[in-house]
Amino acid sequence: MRRLGALGAGLVLIAGVSCAACGTRLPDSAFGAAGAAGSAGSTAVVGSAGSSGSPGSSGVPGSSGASGAPGAIAEIGVTATSIKIGMIDSVDSLLGPDTFSGPRYGAQAFFKALDAAGGVNGRQITVVACDDQGLGGTDVSCAHKLIDQDKVFAFSGNSAFAYDGASYISAKGVPDIGGEPISNAYDRYPHLYSIYGSDYPRDGKSIGWLGKLYSSTEAEHYAKSTLKAHIAGLVSYNQADSARYAAYEAQALRAEGFTVVPEQLDIILSDFNSAALDMKNKGVDVVFDTIDTAGNARLCKAIDAVGVPIVAKMTTVQSWDATIAATYKDAPKCRNLLYANSSNRNYEDTSVPAVKAFRDAMAKYFPEREGKLSEWEVDGWVSAQWLTDAVASCGTAVTRACVEKFMNSGQPYDAHGMITPTVFDVKAPTGTTHACFNVAQWQDAANGGRGGWVTRVPDMDANCYDVPQVAYSP
Repeated sequence: MRRLGALGAGLVLIAGVSCAACGTRLPDSAFGAAGAAGSAGSTAVVGSAGSSGSPGSSGVPGSSGASGAPGAIAEIGVTATSIKIGMIDSVDSLLGPDTFSGPRYGAQAFFKALDAAGGVNGRQITVVACDDQGLGGTDVSCAHKLIDQDKVFAFSGNSAFAYDGASYISAKGVPDIGGEPISNAYDRYPHLYSIYGSDYPRDGKSIGWLGKLYSSTEAEHYAKSTLKAHIAGLVSYNQADSARYAAYEAQALRAEGFTVVPEQLDIILSDFNSAALDMKNKGVDVVFDTIDTAGNARLCKAIDAVGVPIVAKMTTVQSWDATIAATYKDAPKCRNLLYANSSNRNYEDTSVPAVKAFRDAMAKYFPEREGKLSEWEVDGWVSAQWLTDAVASCGTAVTRACVEKFMNSGQPYDAHGMITPTVFDVKAPTGTTHACFNVAQWQDAANGGRGGWVTRVPDMDANCYDVPQVAYSP
């Protein structure tokens, strides 16, 4: 089940997060600025020729098992030897170069490795990237340039802070596969396929179901059932978006039976020590939040200083990265109690062949990212794998209609074991959903003392709960 989307121009909590709004990796400046799962009948591209796309496949990009000779050219952006793919990402934005750029690196690493192994059905992938700088107007310009001038076939690895070009991309019928749903565009428009799948109609009219979005409570459930927490501290700012999503998070926590201790801080003069002391006095044993990265670091420092006896500080998938030791350098105890959850494999789990392929490609093509790796790079890799498998299913006659037939097959897709099975299948909310997800904890002792994320579930595909769906307004 998809999680919260954007929190407006000031605070952003990326959709798909399992712990709604608890701990973004955004800087303080953000608050001041206002298909088929590679079944035996398909031609999967990851792994050896004709691999099934199951968790046991090799995870190494290679040429497809379909007929090798390119066939008739039938679509914009497709030639006898190449397929042109567009990417729109907010790289040079006011929120920093690493906030939204992870999917771009992951997708490009996949395509580079794919091309080195022979491409897909004999065609090489040509990537045309556009940096929208986190600006809606520039995003529209990127969409027009890539479609009207560069003539791209499809999009992959998109991660745009203000996806204002989405309506044009949808109107032109250009598939956007596996995009990062930072805004609500992926919950509204056809031809746009979020990395998290969707149950919504996406008819271009209303967002979600009749203007409501639905999220699920698996992170809260995990904190209660596995970590045995019962009293949740909920830290927010007296800023509209932070307060609004804190109200949602309180609803999600109460749906799981938590006693909620709210702590709203002044966004300018935040007294984290007083909040930590109050949580300690009220018996808080787990902390959620709707504040920024710098605020989280200060909050963790205060939790350590006051001695709040928590079992976990819950954070989100966008904070699941390699910079934790530096970001939380002043909070060693709290740092080691950080838990994050996701629908992806942990990028640290190189015993999984697909993760090993991802890490090898990142090290080869983007070695400078080693100390900045995140689950968002994994998202980009999955996005590229998904589009490649969709293209491979077309054989030699590659068309947008064929790619979208793959995406809309109603069959769960797992990106060769990299994500929990995901599907695009319209169905109304029922009040509960079956959610499967991965969980990791930061540990300083991991990786020979260098620190890293340690997976805390035996199998993300079996770590499943029936949990409530909670409605909220976009």
